[in-house]
Amino acid sequence: MTLAEHGPTLLRLARAAIAQALGEAAQDEPAPAALLQPGASFVTLTQRGDLRGCMGTLEAHRPLADDVRHNAVASALRDPRFAPLTWDEFGYTRVEVSVLSNAAPLAFADEADALAQLRPEVDGIILECDWHRATFLPQVWEQLPDPREFLGHLKRKAGLPAHYWSERMQLSRYGVEKFKE
Repeated sequence: MTLAEHGPTLLRLARAAIAQALGEAAQDEPAPAALLQPGASFVTLTQRGDLRGCMGTLEAHRPLADDVRHNAVASALRDPRFAPLTWDEFGYTRVEVSVLSNAAPLAFADEADALAQLRPEVDGIILECDWHRATFLPQVWEQLPDPREFLGHLKRKAGLPAHYWSERMQLSRYGVEKFKE
């Protein structure tokens, strides 16, 4: 069975974990063996098309099913950009699960070279520079289709000025398989 065939299960696991965290009696669904392998995920919550929470893991360090459950609850209750999700909101909140591939570092000579290597709508990007770190999932390209603008916003998310550049800048790319309600 491919990961794509487990998408509906991942979405149910995420929704059930949030419901349980909000006080609903546990309805634990056993995870198929394929989802017990280590995996990294992000869970994104939206309401009427607007972001309502997004938390995740960049590196696989626990079973994928557990990672999805953990990140679903974190997205609902611990995303610092939003108040915790309420039971009243839960009914109209949509869940998206993104399963990440392993990140691969990009080799580049300067910012122009890095920008030329970015693949809009394909790459998730991790930016690191000194103690600054941030990521954008590939889905962010939908709102920021220009590579320069995408990278500028990613720098700001990491706490750097949009036009900042340093030879210490590191970029890595990853892909996702996403599943959406």
